[in-house]
Amino acid sequence: MEHLFSERVKKAKASEIREILKLTQQPEIISFAGGLPAPELFPIEEMKVVTLKVLETMGKEALQYSPTEGYDPLREKIALRMGKQGIKAKKEDILITSGSQQGLDFTGKVFINPNDYVLCESPSYLGAINAFRAYECQFKEIATDSDGMIISHLEDVINHTENVKYIYVIPDFQNPSGRTWSLERRKALVEIANKYNLVIVEDNPYGELRFEGESQPAIKSLDTEGRVVYLGTFSKTFSPGLRIGWVCASEVLLSKYITVKQSADLQSSSISQRELAVYLEDYDLDAHIEKIKKVYKHRRDLMISTMDAHFPKAAHYEVPQGGLFAWVELPEQIDAKALMVKAVERKVAFVPGGSFFPNGGHENTMRVNYSNMPDDKIVEGIKRLGALLKEAL
Repeated sequence: MEHLFSERVKKAKASEIREILKLTQQPEIISFAGGLPAPELFPIEEMKVVTLKVLETMGKEALQYSPTEGYDPLREKIALRMGKQGIKAKKEDILITSGSQQGLDFTGKVFINPNDYVLCESPSYLGAINAFRAYECQFKEIATDSDGMIISHLEDVINHTENVKYIYVIPDFQNPSGRTWSLERRKALVEIANKYNLVIVEDNPYGELRFEGESQPAIKSLDTEGRVVYLGTFSKTFSPGLRIGWVCASEVLLSKYITVKQSADLQSSSISQRELAVYLEDYDLDAHIEKIKKVYKHRRDLMISTMDAHFPKAAHYEVPQGGLFAWVELPEQIDAKALMVKAVERKVAFVPGGSFFPNGGHENTMRVNYSNMPDDKIVEGIKRLGALLKEAL
């Protein structure tokens, strides 16, 4: 039946690490591989109350079809929350999506023709790379440092590349590097987009999970020409299972996202949107996020201190100021994919970093997650990885 498949599907490649990562679902595996929130922090008891209230007070509406744009009270609350990042938004600027991953897929559908170019950080989020690649684009990776994209390199690439559609960035606690852009780089990025008539896609799943340091304004808040598309989600601050994310954009851009959503799934879950809106009305999400931050900061500190004690000196890593991930660079002769196989044999897992570079290479890197595992497993897992790294060197 191979001849029946589209060329797009034929070109799609399964993840090289998919089969290995399946093993991480085994309970005996200490997994630093996923980007999973800590399940013990989910507001289960509150959601029991919320779900019952939704069904009792608006059950018929919650179980019915609803507008593509989303449930208005939730859109209003999201727009209000975005004001904390300096973004002046109203509900009409918000489209509810089924997680921010759907927003990434829609971005590819809205902008990309085959062989168009997407500019992204090097490294960048694997889920975005796969979502955009499905629409047959090419990637140009922009060099980064601890302050974000190197703007001079970005402009040079733009000047030497035809058919660039947009610049995709994760400016806060980036996945996978954990880095956060400086204000200067954010302002410069907007100036570049204005100068060259490009769109910026700002993906911000982690921005509210800052442990220390000074918060930076969202790039969208610096948008002077309506060319920044902001993707948000409640997956990392509330619950990934609800699958509630959003797109915030100017009318001319958002209208295209609404059109493609109508053909994709008509709407996001009616009941989930109402449950979240009621939770935001009846409970304090900011207090919940503070509790999450306290736990994640502790786990980050524990992971970094254990890495300090047990990783070889040749392993380099920065301490992220928030988010879910730490990024490790190893000597060039180390193949993290081969290392992953050996790690799983020792019942510990991570994500090899090469997958985060759309044009390949950089196989000597790895991403580790600190949000999901409890203290004892963080210590034991990092010890096992440290021993394995020392053997590999």
